[in-house]
Amino acid sequence: MISRRYFFVGPLMAGAVPAGGFGSVTSLKALGYKPFNEKLNIAAVGAGGRGASNLRGCEGENIVALCDVDSAHAAASFAKYSKAAQYKDFRVMLEKEKNNIDAVIVSTPDHMHATIALAAMQHGKGVYCEKPLTRTPWEARLLTEAAAKYKVATQMGNQGYSHEANRVAAEIVWSGEIGDVREVHASTGAPSWPQGVTSIPTETRAPDTLDWDLWLGGAAMRPYVAGSGEDYAKENKFYAPFNWRGFFDFGTGPLGDWGIHVFGPVNLALQLGSPASVEVITQEGKSKWTFPARSVLRYDFPKRGNMPPVTLYWYDAARTANADSFRPRGMEDEVLLPSPNNLVERGRGQADPPRGPRNAKGGPPRTEPPKGVLLNNGAVFVGDKGLMATVARGEGVQLLPSARWKDYKLPPELLTRSPGHYQDWIRACKGGEPSCSNFGVAGPFAEWVTLGAIAYRVEGKLEWDAAKQRFTNNAPANQYLKPAFRKGWEPKL
Repeated sequence: MISRRYFFVGPLMAGAVPAGGFGSVTSLKALGYKPFNEKLNIAAVGAGGRGASNLRGCEGENIVALCDVDSAHAAASFAKYSKAAQYKDFRVMLEKEKNNIDAVIVSTPDHMHATIALAAMQHGKGVYCEKPLTRTPWEARLLTEAAAKYKVATQMGNQGYSHEANRVAAEIVWSGEIGDVREVHASTGAPSWPQGVTSIPTETRAPDTLDWDLWLGGAAMRPYVAGSGEDYAKENKFYAPFNWRGFFDFGTGPLGDWGIHVFGPVNLALQLGSPASVEVITQEGKSKWTFPARSVLRYDFPKRGNMPPVTLYWYDAARTANADSFRPRGMEDEVLLPSPNNLVERGRGQADPPRGPRNAKGGPPRTEPPKGVLLNNGAVFVGDKGLMATVARGEGVQLLPSARWKDYKLPPELLTRSPGHYQDWIRACKGGEPSCSNFGVAGPFAEWVTLGAIAYRVEGKLEWDAAKQRFTNNAPANQYLKPAFRKGWEPKL
């Protein structure tokens, strides 16, 4: 009899075990892996901001090369890892360092993820790529296929997938505790970058430390812009190094920043696959350049195995009790989002608190979730036998109402546990188990999430044919599935 654990985990392991078994030095070397007692030689593309954090997560290995198009933004990492070779162009780095590196961390703006990750895989290097993996569905499918072709260790940077509570949430759903789930509501707070932009400021000269052409990479050429009249936009410039997240051409907005985290427990527990449709229900502050100031999005997924069809609602910038948000009947006195890491008290999980949403200067203060309404970062699963909530990236999980959780006995463990998100990837790079969010898992996940980013750019419901990778009822929307790359930049499998 095939166990339930194999149903969810077994296919990911197919062909992954070396002939001599895990830890077999001979077999690992034959496959191009390093023995577990040797350190990886890691290169990073994107060394400032999130890149610096990812480097800290891999400090136990050898950091041998750093690449960043902005030497000022990367200055702290360049100084900290002073022995690492420094580059501006990742293509030059991969060619010159191809014999010196084992793996590459990609921490650039979303629009360059696929191009860089694919190039690294084609050089035979393991890849850790920041969430949301890619900017478009076409690129997500490309990386899924590339990982299968080049057979290197991969991981998307959605840390919640490695968390104990994420796995417990899935096991609760699979146990049947809350019954069949036909509806999920997920939300995030307000972004800390500008959205709903109505005009583009005039061109300014790029700083000498920034190679603007390399920053754009495959995106269409446009003038560098220093900022606008808003203080936080001035501090973060207009596009780079941070505000790119809100622009259609560079980022994926709140969906790619927090949606990919919040949806993690949902994707795992409900084995979502591809949606049948996606549509914007409401949006405020519509813009032709950026994501709207606030919105509600809806995904509809068909039946999956013995799981019924499910509708997923996404409320972004749900920062006040007056915003469009989920309010379950009978839960008016309940805090819908559990405390982060609330499994620690039961001897499970990690004690490190999740990082909350950034707060823009002058923006609303961070507050505790109000009673009776879903705001901030988290999700509520609505089953026909009860409700379950997860918090942020999946660091907390709880049955609702809270009285039901008080004496609840956790279900048996069906999933393997993670040694930590970075260690998960490092272990895979050395021939161990595939990481929990390898591109075979992360690619299809990112593909359906980024479909939502396209829905903001067109009118009406979009019906999706995953096999043909196209919208069947809106031909103009198909132009947004794949980026229009500048000449010489298009990635090819």
